[in-house]
Amino acid sequence: MTDTMRRGLFELAKVFLKLGTTAFGGPAAHIAMMRDEIVRRRRWLSEQQFLDLISATNLIPGPNSTEMAIHVGHARAGWRGLLVAGVCFILPATLIVWGLAHTYVRWGTLPEMEAVFYGVKPVIIAIIARALVGLGRTAVKSVWLGLLGAGSMLAVALGLHEIAVLSAAGLLTLGGGWLTRRRASGNTPLLALPAAVAAGTPTPVRAALLAGAGGSIGGATAIGLGKLFLVFLKAGALLFGSGYVLLAFLRADLVERLGWLTEKQLLDAIAVGQITPGPVFTTATFVGFVLGGSAGALVATVGIFLPAFVYVAASAPIVPRLRRSRLAAAALDGLNVASLALMIAVTWHLARASLQDPVAIGLAVLSLLVLATTRVNSVWLVLAGGIVGFATNL
Repeated sequence: MTDTMRRGLFELAKVFLKLGTTAFGGPAAHIAMMRDEIVRRRRWLSEQQFLDLISATNLIPGPNSTEMAIHVGHARAGWRGLLVAGVCFILPATLIVWGLAHTYVRWGTLPEMEAVFYGVKPVIIAIIARALVGLGRTAVKSVWLGLLGAGSMLAVALGLHEIAVLSAAGLLTLGGGWLTRRRASGNTPLLALPAAVAAGTPTPVRAALLAGAGGSIGGATAIGLGKLFLVFLKAGALLFGSGYVLLAFLRADLVERLGWLTEKQLLDAIAVGQITPGPVFTTATFVGFVLGGSAGALVATVGIFLPAFVYVAASAPIVPRLRRSRLAAAALDGLNVASLALMIAVTWHLARASLQDPVAIGLAVLSLLVLATTRVNSVWLVLAGGIVGFATNL
């Protein structure tokens, strides 16, 4: 390994360790902060390349922001970058949740973090809003794509599943591209993998994971590390959606089917994943520790995140080829505006829940003004928001 490669990997590690420690607010917020670091400050990727990676992560199961980190690492430094970026983004959150789980098991309660999060959430909303403006300028290349984005937002508001919205947007733009570029029809095989994933067609890997995990844990009556690993491997391999979808998924396995957790314990685990920085899927670390100590935490964490590395390693080489294919690029443009529509919908719900008093609204507006007029690192804004929130609640 050359010195240049080492320096590149060190820089990747530094960036994603920082993001894993300070990126609060869920996948949309994480991706917005990644854009600030990767596109706006370091210019490692263009807006278009970053958008294409967002669409690629939306087409595969698993934690979107973690998969974005892994994709960025691969684009920057190949398979070594893939591992470094992914592990460094996951590690800080895992260690924080591990510590909270230890406190929870020993004392039966969680440290009060809502005061800090009260000030962080308005800043996060401002960061996402700023990112959406920049990404929107790149994604909406025509009136047609603008209308498609508006239609995608309406579909999400009406309750359509996110995969259905993404699939419809991709197919509509693919159809339009085929009608206007028939000569490019020979390139359509490039769409085979993402189209299959978007349509929900199980690949052999996903089918095997579903059959193996489901079969192995279905009749379990005692906690074992192997069974615990399979529960979280199945979740990581098959789960689309937010932390609330993860709640439903884990409740079915751990509370109803296996009886390993109580409802309260599961809700506490989800809350920890929501209010700590980094991936929401570190809920697995908390549950694993509660059920099996440090070994259980390690097994559950590896189980839920392992499929993300596999999926990105398989799909990452395809993304640049999609952009070079005129038909595939048309479909990717549709997926990009639909992905932005999903982020806008999430941001709207976050804003309604968080901006409910003058202090929170003022924090959001001030943060947006700072982001629009300076090149300040968004991490400092998040830390400042946490301090203000803590002081306000005192």
